[in-house]
Amino acid sequence: MAGRRRHRRGDLRQARPPLSPAPEDPSPLEPTTPREVAVAKRPSKKTRQASSSTSTSSATCSPDVWSDLLDCLLHQIIALISSFSDLLAFSVTCRSWRAAFLSFPSTSSFDVPPLYLQPNIRYPPRNRSHASYSLLYNCEWQLTDPGKRSSSHCCSPPRNLPSRMEYLGCSYGHLILSNSDQCLLVDVFSGTTMRPPRLKFTGSNPNIYYGVLDGPINSSNSHLLLCSESSMFQWQVGSNSWLEHPVPVDMERIIQIVFLKGKMYAMDCIDGIHTIHLAPQLSMQEVEVDEEELSRGAAFRSLMNWLVVCDDMLLLVDCCMSIDKLPDLSVTFRVFSLDLSGVSARWAEVENLGNRAIFVNFDVRNAALSCTNPERWGGKSNHIYVATQSEDSDEPWTVVELGQLTRCETWRCLNFEDGQGERPENLWVLPSLVYDIGR
Repeated sequence: MAGRRRHRRGDLRQARPPLSPAPEDPSPLEPTTPREVAVAKRPSKKTRQASSSTSTSSATCSPDVWSDLLDCLLHQIIALISSFSDLLAFSVTCRSWRAAFLSFPSTSSFDVPPLYLQPNIRYPPRNRSHASYSLLYNCEWQLTDPGKRSSSHCCSPPRNLPSRMEYLGCSYGHLILSNSDQCLLVDVFSGTTMRPPRLKFTGSNPNIYYGVLDGPINSSNSHLLLCSESSMFQWQVGSNSWLEHPVPVDMERIIQIVFLKGKMYAMDCIDGIHTIHLAPQLSMQEVEVDEEELSRGAAFRSLMNWLVVCDDMLLLVDCCMSIDKLPDLSVTFRVFSLDLSGVSARWAEVENLGNRAIFVNFDVRNAALSCTNPERWGGKSNHIYVATQSEDSDEPWTVVELGQLTRCETWRCLNFEDGQGERPENLWVLPSLVYDIGR
């Protein structure tokens, strides 16, 4: 690809207009069809006094009062929810509220921040024969809701699972694990598991290193994709077999896959962008991108990149080190939007995220996420939320304003290509329940 390089240099440029604002909140309630109401004769004064307290108490306590609320009113309530904890409480209130939750219009405005997952993996005693790394051995994790810090949640998978499994990524609220030919999906919130059929591959062990879902696991046509050096494996959720797609010999290793407007975009280990089609057979087409804006200046050196889908845009988040501050370790974040409107594609720098925040993880196999109007839950717009703790804050994560320098001596930067990615690290995740809304 023209202009590709393994180490980019760039500087912060003049401010451009911020990203266009997110869609406004749903419009006020529309008029509804009037109901027929039976009108009784006016009771006497004594009768009203005798029955007033009883009727008030009955109306307040009766569950029918809340379960009979119109869906349009419940949808307005959902649009105001600003934390996963409140969303969960709403979805389990009663059957009618659950139905309203599932029928929430996809065109309406709705956004909650992702949960912060902190794994706690206790390793086997050294005197055991299976003392080598074991992902599910006494494994548990804690989920913290940025919108409601007091409601943390601990979870662990069932104990009767294969223990020798490697971590492949997190997608649509599920941890993806594998031990060669056996794969496992674990719901991060409930701990429930799904076990696809065993892989049957040609040749030797395919050395699978990355896994991703292309949609919510409960959707009608979702797939699990597994990447190895030589093949991409595809499993339609609920089916009893896999498809194996050979990867071109000269293809660089794919490290991230995202989905936008029905298209699959992939980034390889040297920052090349590709579109991938699986039917009728695997085909990959490199997107020739003008990287002039990425490369300008010599004040920063790129360390790590993430692709993130934000509304109808594909963004690239670039974490880069300040060379001018060496030997002090200081980094900043830059964001670029993939502009496909011209003759050739280009990365256009975004100087302001507007009313959005972006959440990134140091294992690039975990999807970066975005959130609109973070002030609703106490967050900050135009900031990057990094899944690691800062030395100058008691927060379990780090918050960095876009374009600002921050010290990173205590950051634990994980790159799974260095062989350290067999276990999950701190990461941001949206539980699968969020993807059920409006389904």
